[in-house]
Amino acid sequence: MELRLLATFEKVADVLSFTRAAAELGYAQSSVTAQIRSLESSLGVDLFERLGSRIRLTEAGERLLPYAHRMTELAEEARTAVAATAEPSGAIAIGTMESLTSYRLPPLLEYFHHRYPKVRLTLRPTLGDETRQALRQGTYDVGFLMEPETEHEGLESEVLAPEPLVLVAGPDHPLVGRTALTSADLAEAQLVGTEPGCPYRDLFEAELREWAPPFMEFGTIEATKRGVAAGLGVALLPRVAVAEELSAGTLVELAWEAPFTLFTQLAWRRGKRLPAHVRLFVEQARRLVSEQRG
Repeated sequence: MELRLLATFEKVADVLSFTRAAAELGYAQSSVTAQIRSLESSLGVDLFERLGSRIRLTEAGERLLPYAHRMTELAEEARTAVAATAEPSGAIAIGTMESLTSYRLPPLLEYFHHRYPKVRLTLRPTLGDETRQALRQGTYDVGFLMEPETEHEGLESEVLAPEPLVLVAGPDHPLVGRTALTSADLAEAQLVGTEPGCPYRDLFEAELREWAPPFMEFGTIEATKRGVAAGLGVALLPRVAVAEELSAGTLVELAWEAPFTLFTQLAWRRGKRLPAHVRLFVEQARRLVSEQRG
């Protein structure tokens, strides 16, 4: 089995599309198809089921995938060891979420862009369970999580910082100025939030379920902030995401304390040998993200 064929197999298994795999690898689609057929021929099994315009892994393909990950990772480790003095280079697929991409990661991304231009970072927006699954399958090299739990099945994880949350409203909201608000006090408030699956949105909704308050979805953090500033309701958001608005007075922090704590974490598949450029990313994420606490 050639490493080149295994790398192509990994990419097709990742995106489940010959066309998209060819585009991402820089090959003609016919070349990708020929490589997969060559690998199937050498193994004597079909690795993909063709379902019209769609494909999916066969049982044999599912069994091969973790071995392909291990073999390509070991090859990358060997290349890194031989060229230990060379400038860091390589691709890193990163699972992340909007609040971290927009408000925690810019210094890290800027640092890598200027300091290590041969390291290619690809950010893939996913939440919680989807990120963890992609890490276990090897689709992502590393993933950022914002969760109350810090142990995740099949993953190694490192807590970078606790993520403070604040309940915010527009300056003229009737709850502004009230002290020691309880969850019951929010029963009549219009709640504004991001999409389901967002950890602080889901925990907030679960906390208030007893009082069944209405919930208005705005999808993104920026849209949520605009809606809250316009007086449409209150929202629970990471403090780092609303720091500028709180300073400018367009949003006001309400006197309600979340009964749960979230932690920003970096995770990767347990047992995965991290190549040197990925280890470098983990080290700099640890340093730069933790420096932004608060």
